[in-house]
Amino acid sequence: MSSEFGKKIKISIFGESHGEAIGVVINNLPSGEKIDLLKLDEFMKRRQGGNNPYSTPRKETDKIRFLSGIANGYTTGAPLCGIIENNNTRSGDYNRDLPRPGHADYTAYAKYGSFTDHRGGGHFSGRLTAPLCIAGGILKQIMERRGINVISHIYSIGKIFDTPFDMINPDINGVDTDFPVLNKDIKEKMQQEIINAKNEKDSVGGIIECAITGLKAGVGEPIFDGIENKIAGLVFGIGAVKGIEFGIGFDASQMRGSLVNDPFIIENGQIKTATNNHGGILGGISSGMPVIFRTAFKPTPSIGKLQKTVSLSKMQEADLEIIGRHDPCIVPRALPCIESAGLIAIADFIL
Repeated sequence: MSSEFGKKIKISIFGESHGEAIGVVINNLPSGEKIDLLKLDEFMKRRQGGNNPYSTPRKETDKIRFLSGIANGYTTGAPLCGIIENNNTRSGDYNRDLPRPGHADYTAYAKYGSFTDHRGGGHFSGRLTAPLCIAGGILKQIMERRGINVISHIYSIGKIFDTPFDMINPDINGVDTDFPVLNKDIKEKMQQEIINAKNEKDSVGGIIECAITGLKAGVGEPIFDGIENKIAGLVFGIGAVKGIEFGIGFDASQMRGSLVNDPFIIENGQIKTATNNHGGILGGISSGMPVIFRTAFKPTPSIGKLQKTVSLSKMQEADLEIIGRHDPCIVPRALPCIESAGLIAIADFIL
């Protein structure tokens, strides 16, 4: 089982990509929270593959079976456990002896030896983001009843960029649902970039931009338990993530303080900032402005091109041509995963 996350809302994820099932345990959810299972199913479908030419052909139903914590459509207050059975697996596509470049095959072997389940990446697989989304989909409904909304869009695929969120008033209703972008004119170019990489037996990365609205000022903790800390900790639990930035992020390092600082203003009797370069967080605590962050994903490491690796048994260099069903770009399916990270982090502060 992965390490438990959270102080109030505690979450653990378990299972392996080609094992019997994967799942999540959520402790300390308040009782009496209505959970619409149809809405949860719609949230889960956003991360499923097999639905278009720019995702993996592997298609799992991701049907959730709740073992505890929900009865008659409401949370009971008991630990919530939900599992998803694995069905559409092809374990023969994976070679234990040849670690795949860019994957955790070798580091898992270095830590656990030959006992690690290498099939589909085992516990290190992107398949484990499905249980994360169970937690995110449940908390999405609970948070929305408290006026907090989380939305994301594809900020970039390769070097093709979407329009960024308005950092003062992000449009939570303006994201295209089929292929989540703000600028509809850029959608086909991004999709073609993914298909081009796929046709060349390669892959491409990208960036997801996420906005959290409705969070009042004063939420969070300084130093080790700030909002940035918790969101980042969860985000880096998602495979292929290589970076995160809040507000204007790394661009701030190239600017003068007079341009980066956000002037405080009074608007409708409330303290706000005229700009939101800080991304809604100061000192680890919410300022009342929208929380804006961007997450960078590396290209999917499973590609069809011939790659260099080593034979663990022979201790000599070898060639590897990966077969199997993989995403040429993980970004379109990762949006609900990033939203789940934001939802879980905020829920841990306010529930």
